[in-house]
Amino acid sequence: MLDKITSLVQENGQLAIEYLSSSVVLTQMGLIIVVFLPALLLAKRLEPLLETRARNIKGMPGLLRLIVVVLRRIKWLTFVIFIGLTYIVTTVLAWPASNYLIYIALLLSAAWLLISITSHVLRSRLLRKLFAWIAWIYVAAMILGIVDDTARLLDNAGFNIGEVHISVLSVLQTVVLLSTAMWLSFNIGNLADRRIQKVDELTPSLRVLLGKITRISLVVLAVMIAMSGLGIDLTALTLLSGAVGVGIGFGLQKVVSNFISGIIILVDQSIKPGDTISLGETFGWVRELRARFVSVVTRDGREFLIPNEDFITHEVINWSFSDKHVRLDVDFGTSYDADPHDVSRVAIEATEKVDRVDGRYRPPVCWMTEFGDSSLNFKLRFWINDPQQGLTNIRGKVLLALWDAFKENDIGIPYPHRELIMKSPLDIRSITD
Repeated sequence: MLDKITSLVQENGQLAIEYLSSSVVLTQMGLIIVVFLPALLLAKRLEPLLETRARNIKGMPGLLRLIVVVLRRIKWLTFVIFIGLTYIVTTVLAWPASNYLIYIALLLSAAWLLISITSHVLRSRLLRKLFAWIAWIYVAAMILGIVDDTARLLDNAGFNIGEVHISVLSVLQTVVLLSTAMWLSFNIGNLADRRIQKVDELTPSLRVLLGKITRISLVVLAVMIAMSGLGIDLTALTLLSGAVGVGIGFGLQKVVSNFISGIIILVDQSIKPGDTISLGETFGWVRELRARFVSVVTRDGREFLIPNEDFITHEVINWSFSDKHVRLDVDFGTSYDADPHDVSRVAIEATEKVDRVDGRYRPPVCWMTEFGDSSLNFKLRFWINDPQQGLTNIRGKVLLALWDAFKENDIGIPYPHRELIMKSPLDIRSITD
């Protein structure tokens, strides 16, 4: 590889020196530099003025983003305009004798301008820069007419593994084609997933399942198309299936288990986005179902990423699996001076006034449960239809409503008391002495 590059440099180096030292080429290079300087100065003045006006555009974020992207490259835009005018003037005046270098500069700068603008469809800054440089180098090679020579040089640079020749060209082709195919598959998959999520006829679990299957299928299809485009025989991959299976069996047990568990959850619809669940010490509502985990948001704002396998192997309480209505119990006691019939009536009326209590589904009930040591004990039962809003807070609201209602109706809540029986009387005087 190094020998070939050295020989090419030696062969073409003298020709390049002679070409660049000619008066016609020097004149064109001077004109290019002279044109670039005023284009740069003009761009520095125009960019802040035009960007300030562009910021006044309201209601069209896509257009505003495109204008800002163009303004960030206004120096190349002004240079393309100036170098284009220079090419027209030199062609009309027929001076210098050749303006081919100016024409090449026009094409290269215009290509860079278009590629750098269109590359902003990529979200990743690294991928955007990588795509821009690779695309511009390829276009520049086409403009200069050295595509075949460069491809031949890169194809010869490489090494052999058995009968397979791996060259720099094949590696670059693989990276470019596979990256493009993966980018297209991700974007098409996300677009299809957003469309699927808007279909109201499908259940939430089925929408998630179809979205995941669509994206995975597109990724697999993209990889197969990219490998086929590179001339790789896909049937040869069957030889690796045994090794891949062993690798999955030992190294990816948890990953595969969580993935399969996620599919099971989606199919049986035991967990759905929006469900209120309890798993161990975690109580919250399901925000999202992923291939490896379930996102559960708790009342304090923390987001737990619980592996899918835990929902299959552990006991899970789904408060809204088949019905969002949940019954809650509140225990309390009153003094023996209170009429238990009045206590039940007042407790029910106070509970019905609490905003989150769903009395239309089932009205609250209050039952006396026992004659306690120092109080009449009751159990109050009521229903709510929004367990994701919390359980402790609604119990607290009901207890406060009972407190206010009992004070208004002179119903006392006794303190516990104890009686001490002295078996042998004590002489108080002897103690005080």
